[in-house]
Amino acid sequence: MKHFTLPKDGGLITTNLPKGILHSHERITTEIFDDATAGSEAIGNIVIKAINEHVANNPDRNFKLGLSTGASPVSLFTFLAEKHRQGVVSFKNVEVFSIDEYYPCEKDSLQNRNHRLNEIFLNMVDVKPENVHIPDGTVPREVVSEYCAEFDKMARGLDLLVIGVGEGGQLGFNETSTSENSRTRTVPLSYKSRKRQARYFGGDVTVTPKSAITMGISTIMSAKRIILMAWGENKAEAVKAVVEDRLNTAYPAAFLQKHDNISFYTDEMSASLLTRIVAPWTVGPCDWTPKLIRKAVVWLCEKVHKPILKLTLMDYLDNSLGELLDLYGPFDKINIDVFNEFQHTITGWPGGKPNADDSTRPVKSTPFPKTVLIFSPHPDDDVISMGGTFIRLVHQGHNVHVAYQTSGDLAVHDDVVLQHLDAARQLGFPDKFNEIKALIGSKRPGEPEPKELLRLKAAIRRSEAKGADRSFGLNDETNVHFLNLPFYESGGVTKLPRTQADLDIIKDLIKRIKPDQIYMAGDLADPHGTHRVCTEAALEAIEQLEEEGNDWLENTTIWLYRGAWMEWELWRVDMAVPLSPGELIEKRHAIFRHLSQKDIVPFPGDDPREFWQRAEERTQNTAKLYNDLGMAEYQAIEVFLRLK
Repeated sequence: MKHFTLPKDGGLITTNLPKGILHSHERITTEIFDDATAGSEAIGNIVIKAINEHVANNPDRNFKLGLSTGASPVSLFTFLAEKHRQGVVSFKNVEVFSIDEYYPCEKDSLQNRNHRLNEIFLNMVDVKPENVHIPDGTVPREVVSEYCAEFDKMARGLDLLVIGVGEGGQLGFNETSTSENSRTRTVPLSYKSRKRQARYFGGDVTVTPKSAITMGISTIMSAKRIILMAWGENKAEAVKAVVEDRLNTAYPAAFLQKHDNISFYTDEMSASLLTRIVAPWTVGPCDWTPKLIRKAVVWLCEKVHKPILKLTLMDYLDNSLGELLDLYGPFDKINIDVFNEFQHTITGWPGGKPNADDSTRPVKSTPFPKTVLIFSPHPDDDVISMGGTFIRLVHQGHNVHVAYQTSGDLAVHDDVVLQHLDAARQLGFPDKFNEIKALIGSKRPGEPEPKELLRLKAAIRRSEAKGADRSFGLNDETNVHFLNLPFYESGGVTKLPRTQADLDIIKDLIKRIKPDQIYMAGDLADPHGTHRVCTEAALEAIEQLEEEGNDWLENTTIWLYRGAWMEWELWRVDMAVPLSPGELIEKRHAIFRHLSQKDIVPFPGDDPREFWQRAEERTQNTAKLYNDLGMAEYQAIEVFLRLK
């Protein structure tokens, strides 16, 4: 299966650029890859080489390999297991050390931090059981301190430690203000950490472990070689703090700046705040594409606090943009060109304005009306992320279809189900209240939810989505599609692999509708991973349709929107749809139809705001950013990236 990355558009020219210049802003040398899969393969090859060289040169001593838990190393585990199957590497002479475990925690528990380490790696390779060292969550409390001290002795001096960095810069369960001298020990888990881990416990913080066993910073620093890794946009702030900023104990991984044999492996999104990505012109020569020029001008406006048309020659020269002036100046021409580009992204007609000159508009005027297909990963992402544009497309007379790719059943709280059943009981429908209440009571945290309960939750989400669509005039009988992609239906937070069955469902819908425009989520940092899987499935389905001879797709435009957590950087924007105060309220009312997602959502992420608040503040902030550049002042703006 293919992986989605954003189109590259200019940037630092790294060919023949000395490493000293490339990494000049970095306190930890960082390698950036297209995505987590490519980065994990690079790390995997380093691990394999290190093991094979050690075995050849040190046959009398096992290679000591430290591995992280959590989601970051999953692709690495899969890669190493596959290379073992191919005979590229053996783990017979390898001792494996895991860095942490919940405490207390049973070894066979599905919530065990090392469940995936065992399931997709250790159980698939020839490592000897006696060479596997995982912190024991069953050790009695009266002897756990002695146990941790013994584990610490064994774990010191690892030949190679591969460890993921958390969103807050944590290593294992070494959180903010951890001591540099800390060793393997039990630690209390902060509420924020427990809330983050609650997704593996049915979203219930109250049953999430309150403590854990973790290697300490001192233990980690004793490794002979360390590879850090971080994937996804939600890690970007931590990567920036750990790689480039001065040592800050708020980010425990920053202590590793002191290690003399360390490197950091990231994907493009987790590295998105590093200087060579944010302002590559301050590092070295650049490939100055139109989008990079736009990026530089936006950066300069923010730095000197001026709109585009007020930028001066000295503003450019004082901020390392002399190369841009030499190639594309004078400065006032650059100002006017970029200002016009931004003006031309703004349109109140996302489906194209009929009988209008479209030479400078982001969308062609023909055909009109257009057939539009909006893919929504969950049953509310459409109205949260692009509700104003959705409503405009419908009101402007286009043939708009929306496809909800997953059921979203896991995001319905049990109490909401009982409330619906109680209403049905009071209306005289068959009484299943006590039956379902007993079913809910039989659930065990972390285990897949009962199918009957998920069926009810999915029905609630479908009814809410249809209600939202009806609220602004969409025909919910003919133009609303529930795909229920199989990858999502695992019954738990960890989803099934994406397969051709998912793609075939999407392909069938696209062939039936033959859309002129397709909108889909462009999120690379969805906290639960569903957005990314849904987008990759849709893009691969479209690619297969093109390969199968559906030539009409050549005229189909794909637009990417963002979810509730992030927004596109302005320089990337290809279409900006302004919303009036009235349209913003209409969008809010559509979001309100998703009653199960208000207040008590099991998996809301770290942001305490409700989805409608996030959506409004995000689009209002985008409008302010446009205004700061010198554009007209709007109530709110939804923005999109054109993929093709």
